[in-house]
Amino acid sequence: MAILDSINAIGHSLIQCTHRTTIELTKDDYLTKKGTCILGIKASKACHDLTPELKRKIVAGEKIEVVIKVGENIDHFYGYGSKKLTLLSTKDLVFRKSNYICDRTILIRCTKSSRDLNRSLIKNLTNSKNRISIVFKDNDVDE
Repeated sequence: MAILDSINAIGHSLIQCTHRTTIELTKDDYLTKKGTCILGIKASKACHDLTPELKRKIVAGEKIEVVIKVGENIDHFYGYGSKKLTLLSTKDLVFRKSNYICDRTILIRCTKSSRDLNRSLIKNLTNSKNRISIVFKDNDVDE
């Protein structure tokens, strides 16, 4: 599998990752208790900033693997693109289990939401010094 793009972000003491349908990364440098889907803040990229190759595959509706790493903890999930995705948000990226689409949506029909992620990984994110690495991989082989 080829790496299509990567994003870095940091944790925060208020990260909960309990949302049932979404996972979000934001360029914002703060988080409130209402942000139950947020995985990381101070993200290095939003939808608008993704590589042209990744954007092309997303808009073509391809299946993409997303790998999340925090220290030694790793988790991953799959999501699908759609020709309806605009990828225009300059602030956020939202992965959705549903088919809902807005400017912040990067992938739909994802196999995990924030509450499904590895809890050791999430626990490590409550230390704001811990960095998150998110890698997007081309899913050239079916599961």
